[in-house]
Amino acid sequence: MVAPFIRKTKTQMEDRIITYGGQAVIEGVMMRGQKAFAVAMRAPDGSIAVHTEALASIYRSGITKIPFLRGVILLWDALGLGMRALTLSANAQTGENEKLEGPALYMTLGVSLLFGIGLFFLLPTSVGGGVQHFFEQRNMADLFWLGNLVEGVTQLILLIGYIWAIGFMPDIKRVFQYHGAEHKTINAYEAGAELTPENVEKYPIEHPRCGTAFLLTLVLFSIILFSLLGPLPFYLRIISRIAFIPVLAGIAVEYIRWTANHLTNPIVKFLIKPNLALQLLTTRPPDREMLEVAIESFQSMRRAEAEIK
Repeated sequence: MVAPFIRKTKTQMEDRIITYGGQAVIEGVMMRGQKAFAVAMRAPDGSIAVHTEALASIYRSGITKIPFLRGVILLWDALGLGMRALTLSANAQTGENEKLEGPALYMTLGVSLLFGIGLFFLLPTSVGGGVQHFFEQRNMADLFWLGNLVEGVTQLILLIGYIWAIGFMPDIKRVFQYHGAEHKTINAYEAGAELTPENVEKYPIEHPRCGTAFLLTLVLFSIILFSLLGPLPFYLRIISRIAFIPVLAGIAVEYIRWTANHLTNPIVKFLIKPNLALQLLTTRPPDREMLEVAIESFQSMRRAEAEIK
């Protein structure tokens, strides 16, 4: 009787690692499973509004079983599904007459995307290209690689600096609190605890599979990869940075999955310290009402999944 129990426990833990994730939104939390997602939001009148929806079939396709390729799914998850959840939460706060949709929505998304590309890709690439050009003019070929290294370090500094700066904004602070509520809820579930605000409050605010960890891992691996490419003309630098995003995403996902499956290993504990440390910037301790929202989001997602055959 022991062996079947062990197999079942391993399967359950693997399902939890693969299946469940989340994201903080405006006055709420989005929880994603394998077949459905739910967004629970604290409405202006104090009630909890919930939106549940089935996930696209690609989340259950064979590609999610293929190492490295499934990283592209996570990237789409962070961009597509994440933006949808943010839009739903924003509309819940503004009311029926001020919904963000249609051209206004696409304009907002387009501007945000261009800002992100400019700040986190074009600016670091320009800085790195300038360093490379500096050494090229002085015929110092042995130091050309420093341009790629400087580019990666600049990207890392911009990422950390941006997260730190926006953390002072009152609205973003509340989003970071909901981020903490999301982590505590998933940590409590993975520990097998009953999901009540009193119980969930006791669990850690950090989580090894956080999207913040994914971003930091992505940047760190990009520093290594692009440092090995050697000097490139500026236009090839830009093309290579965009073309390698899916590759880096796949590597980052597999690294995070591997560390999540070996959290008791002392070496892994050491390796994930930077990821957990960065979460101190993107999470804040939530209050009980925020925990209620996160728990409702998780339970609504679970109920929606049970209804999908």
